[in-house]
Amino acid sequence: MADAEEPEKKRRRIEDLTEKMAVDGGHMDTGCEWDGRWNHVRKFLERSGPFTHPDFEPGTESLQFLLETCKILVIGAGGLGCELLKDLALSGFRLIHVVDMDTIDVSNLNRQFLFRPKDVGRPKADVAAEFVNSRIPGCEVIPHFKKIQDFDESFYRQFHIIVCGLDSIIARRWMNGMLISLLSYEDGVPDPSSIIPLIDGGTEGFKGNARVILPGMTACIDCTLELYPPQINFPMCTIASMPRLPEHCIEYARILQWPKENPFGDSGLDGDNPEHIQWVFERAQERAAEFNITGVTYRLTQGVVKRIIPAVASTNAVIAGMKHFFFSLRH
Repeated sequence: MADAEEPEKKRRRIEDLTEKMAVDGGHMDTGCEWDGRWNHVRKFLERSGPFTHPDFEPGTESLQFLLETCKILVIGAGGLGCELLKDLALSGFRLIHVVDMDTIDVSNLNRQFLFRPKDVGRPKADVAAEFVNSRIPGCEVIPHFKKIQDFDESFYRQFHIIVCGLDSIIARRWMNGMLISLLSYEDGVPDPSSIIPLIDGGTEGFKGNARVILPGMTACIDCTLELYPPQINFPMCTIASMPRLPEHCIEYARILQWPKENPFGDSGLDGDNPEHIQWVFERAQERAAEFNITGVTYRLTQGVVKRIIPAVASTNAVIAGMKHFFFSLRH
């Protein structure tokens, strides 16, 4: 009997805590504050530590800046972006913008925890913002279902810090170039007020990295391109004449057969179109059967066509945590 009562007690305790916290749908008013809410943030903003900058002065001003003034831009609302939005919102950052040009796919749901099955097909930025705003009192996440290239200098200039959760080196280089173009110089030295820190990072399987880039002061993305893993490409002669792997068969269908047959007219191959992926999958199976190659699956076909990078939820959490740690060093 006692065992049967435990789940009910736990449920009531959670309900009591929720009511006490006054989670009211994310609207900023006096009801969204409670005693001790920011104690965890004060521990690293109101006292020095072994990793703080020599110029850092502990005090209450940093917390007020974080809660009332600081504007953060998160680029990407995927696996890493979901973790970043959660960490930032729970740490007191209230003015957050998120940019993402992608929509939610069912394959995202195992690790991108801000999304649910009912959200499949909707813009990631919109859904992520709605979820955070509804769960974190006082936080305002503004979504942008666009490409980063759709914004001009005035948009990026408004932010104090930009955090990247991108999986594209091309997009990283564009963002890097934009922040460098915002710099103003005095006697050949960057004006500190024009420097917008970029916190970059990425994951691949169980590997990941995170770092802080101060445009004009530290090595930028273009300076360190060799740090990024090269994209896997297969020799054309192998794809066309001597396939040995299931990936070779998929690439044969994608690179050689698709342009030749134009199965859907003049429309290009769309990795998000199930009919397109199914066509490539079937042609790849035929190619694999011809050379006695096993392992061609629909999921692998989708991964090769879309250049999907293996993702692990725990790795995303660790790297997002490292990025969040950099915020404490910054302040």
